[in-house]
Amino acid sequence: MQTEDYDLTIITEKAIDFAFEVGPSLVLALITLFTGLYIIKFIIRLTRRGMDKAEFDASLKTFLGSLISITLKVILILIVAGMIGIETTSLIALVGAAGLAVGLALQGSLANFAGGVIILVFKPFKVNDVIEGSDHTGVVERIDILYTQLRTFDLRVVTIPNGQLANSAVINFTKKETRRVDMSVGISYGNNIGKAREVLLAMLKTDERILKDPEPMVVFNNFGDSSLDLSVRAWCNTPDYWPVFWDNMERIKTAFDENDISIPFPQRDVHFFDQKEKSE
Repeated sequence: MQTEDYDLTIITEKAIDFAFEVGPSLVLALITLFTGLYIIKFIIRLTRRGMDKAEFDASLKTFLGSLISITLKVILILIVAGMIGIETTSLIALVGAAGLAVGLALQGSLANFAGGVIILVFKPFKVNDVIEGSDHTGVVERIDILYTQLRTFDLRVVTIPNGQLANSAVINFTKKETRRVDMSVGISYGNNIGKAREVLLAMLKTDERILKDPEPMVVFNNFGDSSLDLSVRAWCNTPDYWPVFWDNMERIKTAFDENDISIPFPQRDVHFFDQKEKSE
């Protein structure tokens, strides 16, 4: 009975010594943990407000908020673990090795993720823009972290990895409010260039969709095989581009017909030689 009392006394003393030894560090670690979590929430809140002011995409805001939160919490856990005497060197090495393995396994996805961040932050294009990229042209329907979805004009859906779009040339047809409409037409060599120019400019002025500034212009462009080639250039609001192009291409033919200006077609003179007569 005395031996049991003696053992209990030793255990109690060791527990008290351990509590006095570890207690302050444990209390300080808990204070650091709760304070750190509060600071992390404050940082995330400020970050989201900043992204709201910068008008970041909703999917990017959610992802970046989660990424920052997880990163800060991992750092906080490592700090707290070190404060209570846990060896963090091996833990950091383990986390690093795991991160390296995941990075190698998801190399392509990480490239697409980086491309998605670049697209969503710098905004070379946005939803509903018409773009050409990676040999595809269409309307941007959706921009995700890894992929961008296009709707082509024949209603096909094309999914393009963001890594490709971020590392290649992308043409944005709707970035600017106005666009220049370029049309080419040829007239016969017997027609007068000045008259054709007057007819075309008068026709363009009757289209209210064509802007007055910059003014439309018609220039002589080339001596073709069968025609005198003219370039017709006019500016319009971006949404009116294709209607203006299609309508005026048809109107050019009508205007030329009304003013006796002919549009040539390729012609060839074919000569036949009788080899028998030539030999005689």
